[in-house]
Amino acid sequence: MAVGGMDSSGRTNPLRDPESCDETPLNPGAGESVIGTTDLHHAPTTILGASEGDYAPIKTFEDAKYVCRVESTKLWVIAGPIAFNILCNYGLSAVAISLSVIANFSFGFLFWHGKRARDAVRAGVRAGQLSMLGVYMQRSWIILTGACFAILPLYVYAAPILKFLGQRDDIADLAGKFTLQVIPQMFSLAINFPTQKFLQAQSKVNVLAWIGFVALLNHVLLLYLFIGVFRWGLAGAAVAYDLSAWGISVAQVVYVVGWCQDGWKGLSWLAFKDLWEFVKLSVASAVMLCLEIWYFMTIIVLTGHLDDPVIAVGSLSICMNINGWEGMLFIGINAAISVRISNELGSRHPRAAKYSVVVTVIESFIIGLFFAVLILATKDDFAIIFTSDGKMRRAVAKLAYLLGITMLLNSVQPVISGVAVGGGWQALVAYINLFCYYVVGLPLGFLLGYKTNLRVQGIWLGMIFGTLLQTIILIIIIYKTNWNKEVDQASERMRKWVGESGEASELT
Repeated sequence: MAVGGMDSSGRTNPLRDPESCDETPLNPGAGESVIGTTDLHHAPTTILGASEGDYAPIKTFEDAKYVCRVESTKLWVIAGPIAFNILCNYGLSAVAISLSVIANFSFGFLFWHGKRARDAVRAGVRAGQLSMLGVYMQRSWIILTGACFAILPLYVYAAPILKFLGQRDDIADLAGKFTLQVIPQMFSLAINFPTQKFLQAQSKVNVLAWIGFVALLNHVLLLYLFIGVFRWGLAGAAVAYDLSAWGISVAQVVYVVGWCQDGWKGLSWLAFKDLWEFVKLSVASAVMLCLEIWYFMTIIVLTGHLDDPVIAVGSLSICMNINGWEGMLFIGINAAISVRISNELGSRHPRAAKYSVVVTVIESFIIGLFFAVLILATKDDFAIIFTSDGKMRRAVAKLAYLLGITMLLNSVQPVISGVAVGGGWQALVAYINLFCYYVVGLPLGFLLGYKTNLRVQGIWLGMIFGTLLQTIILIIIIYKTNWNKEVDQASERMRKWVGESGEASELT
């Protein structure tokens, strides 16, 4: 049965037999297409549900406008609240990330292990096995808690590790002390991330935004109390950070237990079943982004060895902070496009997946271009947000053009990374990241930074080249993707995830 649409005048289009459509294959020589077994519709005037069929080929400008409108709405309904939630959490974690590269290490590792939980949840949603969602989440809690214990030595020995990496003793000691004090926060991530992905996969993102907003307000109050009133200094900041982080985790769990009865059926021993298989499937996701996060972390470490490291690290940190704020928006888009791609592939809608990628990349590029122009237009002034030191502001101004280029690249790169996650290509992307960042980017940055007069600009140029190479490779891969075959592979992955369908009846 085919699905009708409406034309631009509001008239209902007749139902169309898919086999009678004048179609063009998504890719030349793609082989047998799944479109012949998939419902089609013209560009719709309302948002499509999973059962409403795939798009017919775009043939007119009106079709393109409708697709753009529908895909934009679907994207931002998911991305907006997620980005806001991440911005609030970024406000909580900025101190820890800036003081300790160890926090960066653990955040990336745990965050991308948590994303595998979301993949499992989405598979359960598409298969109608809502009763298994809570089991997947509990399984992730167990795995990430174990990962926290594995990472714990990095926190305990943070100071000597940072000294070994070449950091000044006073900075390493300060970061090491703070890292010990935020160990409770690390364990909160083991609860936070799987619960967050549980809610994201069911599009319950508004509650995440509200929890993040309230947590940020409470965090400001806690900082005032512990630092302004009790005079606890850095220890007060750590306590506030720990309490705020656990507050977010507990609030999310309370919402799941109290208001997600379809997916939460209580604690179950099934969470301990097939743990190793779950871990193996999550490793590729974790490695994929860890390679990116550690890459940027290594750039800061290399910069710390330059002449006048205070100015070099300070100016680069200000630029990275600005880039980080923009990055929170694109992390939201990354999560949204990952949801869109996996859902459309799982629903056997190859054209919807393809069009979603195109619309999202174009919109993200426009946003990145806006921020890049804004940075270049205010290059002599924006550093005043962070410092009043004239020398530091001039150093930042010299890096502004590199910041603009980075912000433009980072507007597209998270989107295609999200496509990779939604399409299940994490292992491939991990190899690409390893090559582009560590075989090309870092060595080039080292040569330009230490063997020429470019210094910090040379290190950053190497980083940019590695990111640009990665982005180009992924764009080529996506351009050549046969979305029909991706539908079949997604169906196979979904069958693997929900293969334990018999387990649902065993829930306790």
